[in-house]
Amino acid sequence: MHPVFSARGGGKPVPIWFATEATWPGLRKRLDAQALAFADAAGFEPKPGRHVLLPGQGGLSAVLFGLENADKRDKDLFSPGRLSGLLPPGHYRFANAPHDARLAALAFAMNAYRFTRYGKPASPKVTLEVPEHVDGQDVSRIAESVALARDLINTPTNDMGPADLEAAAGKLARSFGAKVQSTVGKDLLKKNFPLIHAVGRAAAPASAPRLIDITWGNPSHPKVTLVGKGVCFDTGGLDLKPSSSMLMMKKDMAGGATVLALARMVMDRKLKVRLRVLIPAVENSVSGDAFRPLDIYKSRKGLNVEIGNTDAEGRLILADALALADEEKPELIIDMGTLTGAARVALGPDLPPFYTDDDKLAAVLERHATGENDPLWRMPLWRPYDAMLDSKTADLNNVSTSPFAGSIICALFLKRFVEKAKAWVHVDIYAWTPSAKAGRPEGGECQAARAVYALLKERYGTR
Repeated sequence: MHPVFSARGGGKPVPIWFATEATWPGLRKRLDAQALAFADAAGFEPKPGRHVLLPGQGGLSAVLFGLENADKRDKDLFSPGRLSGLLPPGHYRFANAPHDARLAALAFAMNAYRFTRYGKPASPKVTLEVPEHVDGQDVSRIAESVALARDLINTPTNDMGPADLEAAAGKLARSFGAKVQSTVGKDLLKKNFPLIHAVGRAAAPASAPRLIDITWGNPSHPKVTLVGKGVCFDTGGLDLKPSSSMLMMKKDMAGGATVLALARMVMDRKLKVRLRVLIPAVENSVSGDAFRPLDIYKSRKGLNVEIGNTDAEGRLILADALALADEEKPELIIDMGTLTGAARVALGPDLPPFYTDDDKLAAVLERHATGENDPLWRMPLWRPYDAMLDSKTADLNNVSTSPFAGSIICALFLKRFVEKAKAWVHVDIYAWTPSAKAGRPEGGECQAARAVYALLKERYGTR
């Protein structure tokens, strides 16, 4: 179980009372006179995020925390997660139910996350009794998997290059008895992954491009394949990024980190799937061997791709990986990556767009995104824009000459490489929280994985 959580019935946890404007009058009657007098003297009001620590004999007797009224449509279900960073050291429990006890407990654990690789390890200063009717094992599974993705994303490239990402993937695979193999360097050309090789070949030998391939589960179960963009650093290539845009490029491998987190949830829950995880891992570097604008490469699928911009490298490496995934006709392919600034312009950092032709699948995914407080927004695969990828010298270009619809154009490019799978979903994530929010500390973020995990649980169940 996650170190923040404890089983019910242990010790004497301090009660946390959640108060809204509607419930506060009734809650006041449940507090003893001394506690109520202190709350009034402290000026406590049941407003979202307000809290007060109530003293008692021998220490802290209770905590009051304000929430929005239950009928408020845009209430923050993660708001109680702030408590893990506000409370003094101790053991706590929810004395009454917040709006969603499971999401509140999950946010409590996710909010306690700290990136400690280069500092002193931090043990949780607070613990929470798993709320009644909440599956502590599953909430722990999710929180620990999110922490894995955050750790990988937050680690700088000098310690998280392609070889390091491969090592992290291998460690995870072996811990669940999964098979893992990698195709590295010039072997990519021998095994027909020319786009992955082209993007990553300019990197130093220690950071040679590679395709990481993990398989797990019963081969007779439905095939689900996760594909994650693993650009461990992106200079933009010869279409060089300005320094301000390059600053955060250690997180350009977040698609790979996110599918590893999702894979961890799936394997730990023992879902009835034959899982495959594909991560093309590269550095998009600048050297005499860098791929060039207007170069043309034949992809694994056989489509000749003209390079309109070397900074649109993520879709290139995903194209070869998607083509491989598609060859075995899986029931579902889901790819994730930090693909376009256009997605951020349209929807901001907290709301990743997703694309699919499957309306029923989209509706289910949207439902789980809402239910898990893991927001996603469906965007259209607008076919008339497909012509924007036309090339005069090849089958298609990797970018459009138009400044418009950049995220849609990227999704349409990737769709060219998926034909045989029963269903396909593309998610354009940002994978970073610019300023801390409840349950989401500043830094690397695991977006979309919780929503997809909920979908897979519902669809496939456990072994």
